[in-house]
This record gives sequence, structure tokens and C-alpha cells, in this order.
Amino acid sequence: MSLLSFLDRERTVAGPGFSRWMVPPAALCVHLCIGQAYALSVFNLPMTKLLGITASTPEDWKLTQLGWIFSLAMLFLGGSAAVFGRWVEEGGPRRAMFTAGCLWAGGFLVSAFGVSIHNLWLIYLGYGVIGGCALGIGYISPVSTLIKWFPDRPGMATGMAIMGFGGGAFIASPLSVWLMGKFTTATHVGVMETFVIMGLIYFVFMMVGAAIVRVPAPGWKPEGFVAPKENKLISKNDVFVYDAVKTPQFWLIWWVLCLNVTAGIGVLGQASAMSQEMFPGKITPIAAAGFVGLMSLFNMGGRFFWASTSDYIGRKNTYFVFMVLGFVLYCTVPFAGSTSNVVLFVCCFLIIISMYGGGFSTVPAYLKDMFGVRYVGAIHGILLTAWSAAGIFGPVIVNYLREYNITHGVPKAQAYNNTMYIMAGLLVIGFICNFLVRAVNQRYHMKPENDTLGSPAAARG
Repeated sequence: MSLLSFLDRERTVAGPGFSRWMVPPAALCVHLCIGQAYALSVFNLPMTKLLGITASTPEDWKLTQLGWIFSLAMLFLGGSAAVFGRWVEEGGPRRAMFTAGCLWAGGFLVSAFGVSIHNLWLIYLGYGVIGGCALGIGYISPVSTLIKWFPDRPGMATGMAIMGFGGGAFIASPLSVWLMGKFTTATHVGVMETFVIMGLIYFVFMMVGAAIVRVPAPGWKPEGFVAPKENKLISKNDVFVYDAVKTPQFWLIWWVLCLNVTAGIGVLGQASAMSQEMFPGKITPIAAAGFVGLMSLFNMGGRFFWASTSDYIGRKNTYFVFMVLGFVLYCTVPFAGSTSNVVLFVCCFLIIISMYGGGFSTVPAYLKDMFGVRYVGAIHGILLTAWSAAGIFGPVIVNYLREYNITHGVPKAQAYNNTMYIMAGLLVIGFICNFLVRAVNQRYHMKPENDTLGSPAAARG
């Protein structure tokens, strides 16, 4: 028996008496670590001064260049989730969590080396590519497992699985600022040391999650479980993963997620810098870091709240709320900036970010309703390519439109106004896509007698 046999799916099957409530903490161990991605913006301004220390020099990196670190991470998150989704399903959550932990720590260490020699391409490789793969594999690793442990509350289950990803920045943001402060000197910005320490801390916690996670035994159901009544948008039939992507429902939900994420991710990626530029003198770097942490808290809470709410009002209705309320709030942000109303600005974005997080946590249950539970993890992995696309669209819209406005004489405090109206327009398109979602045609349903054959042809019967 090899040492790595500990990672085999067979070694993670829960025995009699195992409490399903042990699985959410395992998921949180991973998601709270990889959720650091949402706090990456606190490094942006310091990394524009690695050479100049107190002010940027011509040789220092620009915010537009640094913005691609986050975009690359989101691109590889979706790509790795799509490519390795079935591998995660078949190998089990422990193997996936272990792999994600190694990649996540390795990405930080490579990035730290890139900072030390001032090589941006190494940071693109470390955090963007290696770290992005860790994000994708780690993100989907506990989702289908928790849905199987909580068939009575699939929305709540996915909320528990994914809330940690939204809350990771609540820990990482102040921790990053504190560590950089400890290592910063008159001739050095402490980004490199911070990357090393955080990578090692995250590795330890992700290994704890991998050690305690379990999958339910075949046929297991919670005591007193009663299957929900079937309706047009909640199917009891499974759809094979590669047949699911042939349905219009998959692509409509893909666009719903992509547009909802695009509208939030660009702002989230530049939250620290944007808040300081829209309210110069009112929001300090420390206050901006606090704002990022507060957004993380609402991102995390929204994931649990909205996903749990969807168990009662339905997934489709939940997304209607996101699109309509989000449209109103994005249109309100420019007014908050023009009137220097920091409280209104903060409130708008806290609600927006709660719905942004809620969109992520609700979509696995949406997919489970559409395509059944058998392949929901792999289908979810492919759907996360929408996140990859949004990870490019959102930051590009925010960063380059900001730079265009500033170079054409628009004050920094007003440079984000047009962006907010564009985000509101994207949500209108998302509303239409969600409206068009209907039940999956029964010709895509798997036949029970062919369920174990595992091929597209057998799945269709």
C-alpha cells in the first residue's frame, strides 16, 4: 500500500455513525484558503512601488499589468475546473483537496520568487497559472460531496461549501496588510515575505481539510429524508455530463453566471484602489483594506443566505432578484460618488457583493435541479468556464475604461461612472437569459439500466 493510497476515494467513505456536519468544516478549510484570491487587490498598489518604495517609478509595474494576475487566475480556475471536473468526481474530494493545497502553496512560492527578482511573468505563472489551477480544483472539490450529504437542503449545502471562498478575503486582507507592514522597510516593500508565509499557512490548513473530509456510503440518506416533489424545474433524472453541455439550459445558465460575475468581479478585483480614488482623503489605505474585508464578509454571508433562500423561492426566482436589484444598485453608485456619500457607496457594494457571492453558491443547486445529482460536480466544473470569461471581461472593463477616462481628462473620482452603467446593462441581458430557462428535454435523461456504463451513448440509452 503506497503512502498516497490515503487519498483514494475508497479510503474516504464514511463509516457508521459519521456525522455529516463534519464535512462543512473540511470544505471551509479549503475554501477559506483559496478565497484569498478576493483579497489580491490589497497587493496591487504596493506592487506598483516595488522599486520606487514610496512612489512608482517608470520601471515599476502599472495597475493594468497587475490586473492580469487576477484575470489569469480566474481564467485557469474555470479551465482547470472544466478539465478536471470528472477527475475530481471519480477520485473523490480528498485527492482533489490535497492536489489543490500543493498547487496553491506552490503558486505563492513561485510568485514570491517573481517579486524578489521583479519578474512579472513569474507572478503570472505562479499565482495566475499554478494558483489558478489550485483555485479550480479546490473550488469544486467539496461541492458535489456536500450536495450528496444534504439532499434535503441542496441550496444550503452549496452555500456552506462555497461561503468560505467568499470569506477568505476577510481573513487574508488584514493579514496581508499586517504582514507587509512587518516586513516593509525604507528600502523594501514586504510583498515577497508575505507571499511565502501565507503560502505555508494555507498549505497546512488545506491538508487538515483533506484529512477530515468523507463521502457518504452508496445509498446513504439522512434520517427521515423525504424526496422533494418533482416540478418543471426540479428533475429527478440525471443527465450525463457531456450531454448536459449540449442543452440550451446549460448555456443559458452559463450566460446568467458569466454576466452576474462580470458585473461584480471587476469591481471586486480593484475594490481597494477604486474606493481610495473615488473618495480621496476620505478612504485611507487601511480603511480600503477594511472595506475589502467587509465586502468579503458580505460575499461569504451572501453565499449562505441566498443559496439557502433559493431552497424556498427557487433558483430561477433567486437570480431574478440578483438581476433586478443589482441593476438598481449599480445605477446608484455614480450618484453616491458625485455626492461624496461614502455610506451609500459602501451599502450599495455590500449588497451587490452579497448577490455576487450568492450567484456562485446557488448555481450548483440550479444545475442539480436541471441535470440531477449524479454528475453535478463535473457539470459545475465545466460551467465555471463562465467564471474564467468573466474574470477577463470584468477587470478589463474596469481597468482599461478607467485608464481611458483618466487619459482623457476625467477626474479619478469619476473615472468609474461609465463602468457602473455598463455593469447594469449586463444584468439586463442576464435577466433575459434566466427568463428563457426551461426544463431539460427528457431525451437527454439517463436510463437507469444504463446508468453504470459511463458513456454518452449509454447515458442516452
